[in-house]
Amino acid sequence: MTRNRYYQGPASDHFDGTRFFNPGLPPAGNLSLGAVLKWKLSGDAARWPASVPVVPATPEARVAGVRVTMVGHASLLVQAAGVNILTDPVWSPRASPFRLAGPKRATAPGIVFDDLPPIDAVVLSHGHYDHLDIATLRRLHARDAPLMVMPLGNDTIVRTGVPGARCIAGDWWDRIVLADGVATTLTPAYHWSNRWPSDARMMLWGGHWLETPAGSVWFVGDTGYGDGRIFAAVRERLGAPDVALIPIGAYEPRALMKAQHVNPEEAVRLFRDVGAARALGIHWGTFQLTDEAREAPREALAAALAAAGVAPARFVAAEVGHAYDMAPPPGTM
Repeated sequence: MTRNRYYQGPASDHFDGTRFFNPGLPPAGNLSLGAVLKWKLSGDAARWPASVPVVPATPEARVAGVRVTMVGHASLLVQAAGVNILTDPVWSPRASPFRLAGPKRATAPGIVFDDLPPIDAVVLSHGHYDHLDIATLRRLHARDAPLMVMPLGNDTIVRTGVPGARCIAGDWWDRIVLADGVATTLTPAYHWSNRWPSDARMMLWGGHWLETPAGSVWFVGDTGYGDGRIFAAVRERLGAPDVALIPIGAYEPRALMKAQHVNPEEAVRLFRDVGAARALGIHWGTFQLTDEAREAPREALAAALAAAGVAPARFVAAEVGHAYDMAPPPGTM
């Protein structure tokens, strides 16, 4: 029997004793080498610009309310009630285990690393290289030694790569305190994870519901829409978030991506399912992982919002280097 090198624990409704899975759905990410090669050799990928200009933000040291600054992809600085939290921080030039190969940044980080305020906590969604970047975590540990919270099994990866890191791993629905008055609850997602071809689904994936005195921020993590049940469960258990950070990119070709990444139309459905007051669209425009054009997620989000009758100000495609003060919009209180 294959041994899980990252996590040993009892079987559950989403863990078979060796690998994690999405309950009630076919496994995501089970693409054959032939299917991947056929996709990559199809020539259907849009051409992205090599570089998109960015004016980096310079954050304040602390923020009393809720402010979210887009660093790029799924990396965001969440400042809430005086606490500074980074989601899936990646400052490396590539989302890859290799320095000279793999998806390269089209946008520089929206905050220069040395301009980051003191980081109290890091929340990680899963082990894919565009989300869990050991080089960045080492820099953060050396500078601030933040608490790092992540789904089961990912702590083995972080502890190995970042000796001495303060890590806490949790299962879906576990609540973990990050600072005084601030906690995260790990939420389920329809996704998968790996670091190498041999370890697929040996570490869990998910999102983070950030509970703060200034408001709630839900970092959804990578997810397909699936049957939508997990989003109804999030609302039932945790309520409607003040702010949702929802992925809108990396969705084409649809036949291959549907099980693991929502497209903008599904992102709007997710937004409405959970009853979020406001949302930022993330996971687009930094790394070209799939076939759609760079601007396609933003354009498709605008069309999906119009079709659903949702005011554009409530769900904005986050721009790298922009800071968003997330007071509830008029008429939603």
